Parts: sequence; structure tokens; C-alpha cells
Amino acid sequence: QVELVESGGGLVKTGDSLTLSCVVSEDFAKTSVVGWFRRGPGKSREFVAVISRNGVVTLLADSVQGRFTISKNIAGDLVNLQMSALTPEDTAVYYCAADRHGSLRTLYQYRTESSYDRWGQGTQVTVSE
Repeated sequence: QVELVESGGGLVKTGDSLTLSCVVSEDFAKTSVVGWFRRGPGKSREFVAVISRNGVVTLLADSVQGRFTISKNIAGDLVNLQMSALTPEDTAVYYCAADRHGSLRTLYQYRTESSYDRWGQGTQVTVSE
């Protein structure tokens, strides 16, 4: 059973916008905290954004603040990462991750990979000059 599926990656130019989507299994869509991470070429995976169970609270990494937005639908089974003003530094494989029970107290705790128990396969985003 596929629990997290990312889509929307592709090749874009500097300054372009792109929206990534993560389809979340209905088994835990309503109870999960969902985040986005990315791994650039030769880099370790890093936190990008996270959204609370009810979709009201979000947290973004400093590097994407003001350019990226994370959102989810009412059902919680679709989480989008809207990216704008992209630069080559945003080139990476982007991963969707979920804590199925959303048990941690604050979103700050979701900046680390170990806070999540389910991961998608990733979608490639490449930003050219």
C-alpha cells in the first residue's frame, strides 16, 4: 500500500514557480502532521516545511520563507508545496513525510527527520540558470 505519493516535480528556470503535491493515505490523512524535506546534489536531506494536523499552523525553513507555502485540503489527503522565485539552490529531490499520529507538541519538533514515520519516494525539482 502506497501511503505518500509526491508529484509535480520537473525542470524549471530561475524565477519560475512550481507546485508539488503529496497525496496522503486516507488511513492517516486526518491525524497526521505532514512535512516536506529536500536533498540537493551532494547534500544531506534538509527540512523545508511542515503543516499541522488541522492545517492552520505552518512552519517553513528560513531558506524558503517568503517564497514557499505549504497547504492542505480539508480532508487532509492532499498537501501542496507552492514554490516561487526558484533558484538553482532549490534543485533537489523533494520528499513528503508524515507523522501519522501527529503526536509531537510543536511544529518545531518536526524539523528533524526522526519525527516522521512515513516517507514518500521523492520528486525531482531542477532549476536551471
